[in-house]
Amino acid sequence: MDFENARFNMVEQQIRPWDVLDTKVLDLLFHVKREEFVSADKRLLAFVDTELPLADGSKMLQPKLEARLVQDAGVQPQDKILEVGTGSGYMTALLAKLGRHVYSVEINAATRETAAANLKKAGIGNVTLVEGNGLEGLKEQAPFDVIIVGGSLPVVPDSLKAQLAVGGRMIVIVGDLPVMSCKLVRRDSENAFSETNLFETCIGRLAGFEAIEPERFAF
Repeated sequence: MDFENARFNMVEQQIRPWDVLDTKVLDLLFHVKREEFVSADKRLLAFVDTELPLADGSKMLQPKLEARLVQDAGVQPQDKILEVGTGSGYMTALLAKLGRHVYSVEINAATRETAAANLKKAGIGNVTLVEGNGLEGLKEQAPFDVIIVGGSLPVVPDSLKAQLAVGGRMIVIVGDLPVMSCKLVRRDSENAFSETNLFETCIGRLAGFEAIEPERFAF
């Protein structure tokens, strides 16, 4: 398989049409090799417009969604970033290339180890991987300029909002099937937040989400 041609087609046919137009992000997609972040038997599917299963039962997001989340976070070179849900480590690598340092929290120990190996092979060094429930954030490293949540949640978690720096922003997909919304949450001041709905999509629940599941009414 011609990986470089497949990568070009992924960017031009999937990612650009999804309003990913930031040249820094588009350039990264050519330099961070997505096929190196999937298992050997999935390498030929690395550029397909679909979610790919990971060993722990979770899924690697579609390429266009990963790129869109990274773009919409508006990562700057000085930013300290919290990623909730490391997964394969691919989005971690993209964030690390754009920002100063990424702290990525993964609930599954084996998944964290696989991601660590993928990142090492890719030469990504400005990342700290932590095993735990990322919905608790990392208070010892807060505040963060950027927080990205790699799975859907029923509501925006207050625990993560509290760990945003003033001027910081969080990208999180919120809601219930069949309708979920990707939200940009900004901390405008110490006590004020704003939310913007960016687009609608549907992805699987983040592991450990039960900690913030709201009470449901039964009729």
